[in-house]
Amino acid sequence: MSDEHGNLELGSGLGSGEFLEGEASPEESRPERQYCVFRAGRERFCLSVLEVEEVVEWPIVTRIPLAPQFLMGVFNLRGTIVPLMDIAFTEGRRPGLLPKHVVVAVLKGDANSEDLRLGIASDEVIGTYSATEESLLDQAPVEVPHCRGMLRHDDRLALVVDLRRLTDVFPVPVI
Repeated sequence: MSDEHGNLELGSGLGSGEFLEGEASPEESRPERQYCVFRAGRERFCLSVLEVEEVVEWPIVTRIPLAPQFLMGVFNLRGTIVPLMDIAFTEGRRPGLLPKHVVVAVLKGDANSEDLRLGIASDEVIGTYSATEESLLDQAPVEVPHCRGMLRHDDRLALVVDLRRLTDVFPVPVI
């Protein structure tokens, strides 16, 4: 039954917190997390959307002399200097073919450290995907130590990046 505005009226027998038949209660529904999936080199990676601050077009990058190979340089993001990492550097990028996007991620600090912004070079941002725990695999390839698992999406797999491990494997100097 609906009111004059077309809104569905609930039966008077339902109290607050009760569900209509056929609705799933919060206990029955599985929690979903959202992930930002992107491609770097030939591999797909993903980060929790809670760790992604934004995705920007390829900026003007300032190279740092004697920087490690994975550190492409730094760029200015509205007055903040952000280090730019290439997590696909082992595949070797073709000279002159730069990535198209930067996924800006934030590693939350603790009581002893501030939040750390990191730019991750991305050739393509594929999109955001919701996933339940069943879609996540706990195993990650041994040769990719900065990942903690894999996400199944669209009949493909994306490596789940762990920002803490990423900064341990690829230490970014304090800028």
